[in-house]
Amino acid sequence: MSDDFSVDTDDLERRMNGAIGALRSELASLRTGRASASMLEPIMVDAYGQMTPLNQVGTINVPEPRMVTVNVWDKGLVNVVEKTIRNSGLGINPQMNGTIIMLPIPELNEERRRELTKVAADYAERARVSVRNLRRDGMDQIKKAKSDGLSEDDMKFWETAVQELTDQYVKTVDETLETKQAEIMQI
Repeated sequence: MSDDFSVDTDDLERRMNGAIGALRSELASLRTGRASASMLEPIMVDAYGQMTPLNQVGTINVPEPRMVTVNVWDKGLVNVVEKTIRNSGLGINPQMNGTIIMLPIPELNEERRRELTKVAADYAERARVSVRNLRRDGMDQIKKAKSDGLSEDDMKFWETAVQELTDQYVKTVDETLETKQAEIMQI
């Protein structure tokens, strides 16, 4: 094996871990019938003339399994936050109580559960594409090294290493998706 060439598998692995992390945060934002503060993470509020994450204008709590509360710090933003949550597409009807906005989490019907599993599958496919693009980057490094004099045996070794890493991360994406879909379909 050539001592002067190696694919930076640590970098590839770090970047593939990033794709898995992004997938997990996207899946966490999907509502499964149980209350979770992470379901409000993607919501941006028009506060003080700019779009601000909801968790930067109030405290998000989960006091009980089917309830999320948002304690808005600035009384002037309560109505804006309430309207933003209502229009967010989460299917939640906010209830006001002073500066606290209560979000009761309704049961999901079968149709909505199926829609959410499709959304989860789309998120997973994007993660698989990211992992495959990273594999392509690794393979491109190997091809460039081949043209610079890398031996056939070394080339096969590195291609196998990159492919095994890719297979491992695609399997992780699939397992993560299966877990989330089972959680969504659970009644």
